[in-house]
Parts: sequence; C-alpha cells; structure tokens
Amino acid sequence: MTTDLEGRVALVTGAGSGIGQASAAALARAGAAVVAADLDHDGARATADLITGAGGTAAAVRCDVTDEGDVSAAVAFAVEQFGGLHVAHNNAGIGAPPALTVDVLEADFDRVLAVDLTGVFLCMKAEITWMLEHGGGVIVNTSSGAGLIGYPTAGPYVAAKHGVIGLTKTAALEYVRRNIRVNAVCPGTIETPFIGDLVGGDDRARAALLRTQPGGAFGTPDDVANAVVWLCSDAASFVTGAALTVDGGAVEAQGVLLDH
Repeated sequence: MTTDLEGRVALVTGAGSGIGQASAAALARAGAAVVAADLDHDGARATADLITGAGGTAAAVRCDVTDEGDVSAAVAFAVEQFGGLHVAHNNAGIGAPPALTVDVLEADFDRVLAVDLTGVFLCMKAEITWMLEHGGGVIVNTSSGAGLIGYPTAGPYVAAKHGVIGLTKTAALEYVRRNIRVNAVCPGTIETPFIGDLVGGDDRARAALLRTQPGGAFGTPDDVANAVVWLCSDAASFVTGAALTVDGGAVEAQGVLLDH
C-alpha cells in the first residue's frame, strides 16, 4: 500500500494558513485534486494558487463551517469542480483568550464550540451524506493534544477538541461497514500563526511553551500534514476511530519535568 491519492478529490477546511494549508498542499502532492476552503477567501485562494503553481490541481471556496448551508455548498463545489469527494480534512478551528473557567466569557465559549466542534459535525454530516451515496471515503478531523488532556486556562478549546474525538470515534463505528473511515489527528504545539496569537509576542511565554516539548522544538505544519495524508491513503486502510497524536511526545510527557 502507498500514500498515492491520484484520482481522488479532497476538501480541506481552514486551508488558508497553517496546518490546513500544509495539509492541502501535501494532499495535492500525493495526487489529489484539492478544494481549499476557508472563511478567509483570500487565504483559500492563496493556498490554491500555491498548489497550482507547483503543478497540482486545486480550487478555492469561501466556507464558514458554522453555517450548514456554506458547508453543503463547499461539498457541492468540490463535486462540481472535480467530480466527487473522496477525502476530507476538517481542520478549521479557533481559540479563545486564556482564562480560568470562572472568567471565560460565554460568548467566547460559544464561539469556540461553534467553530471547533459544531463546525466539524456539520462538515462530517455533509461529507458522509455524499460518501454514503457514492461508495465511501475518508475523513480526518483536527483535534489536539488538548483533546486528550486538560489544559488550564483553555477550557473552551479543550472542551471542543475532546468533543471532536468523541464525534470521530462515534462516526467511525457508525460507518465502518459503509466503506467510510473517520480518524482524528491530535497536533501538539505546531509553529503556526496560532502560536503567535497564543503567546502574544511574549518571549518568556514562548520559552515556557517550548519547555513543554520533549524534543526541545515545536512541530511544523508539514509534520501534521504528513500524518493526514497517511490516514487518507490506502496505507491506513485498517485504521478508523483513531486519535493520532502528532506532538513529539508532549502528551506522554505531561507531569514529567523537562529541563534539557
């Protein structure tokens, strides 16, 4: 088995930057025609241009994953542009300002769950509906290391990412006999604009975050993208319902004093 995705059509949400952009590019390098979807249409177009400029096949669509109509339209766009939908990476996500649970604003909690959890649900619903009628497919959802453990001051994000794993495992069991595989990736601290927003340019905060990494370095978007491609390929044909950590051992190191 190989990671060849030639002849398949992939939809990636949150494709305008970071992990989503890397995933879209990696899926295209593996041979898939890619629809780059993002609320930031300019970002989605930039990703599609990056792919086509490298000789791949891609198109861009604006998509608000909290809007069921937008999500259905993105799936329809993929089918219209490239003739089907075989692979989906539901990656769109946001965070909230760090706050202890009693200080979290309800609006921030609701917004994070709407994008990070309900958005994944709406995407899976539309994607699975199409796949059921056309022979199956593969879905990968982006959870997080924070979907496996607690993380102080990140309650909304932790709750949403735990929920993504629950949805992933449930859908995997529901559709395993219909030739649909559903898995999740759980990235650790990845060098993306999200990290910049998290530490806010504070060198001490960045250094503290770096100390949580057993290998002494953050991951890259390509580290996650490579895992996504593998999960989407026939090389992972017997893998479903998995929550694959891509974190350099950070989750396993929780509670261990790292000073190297």
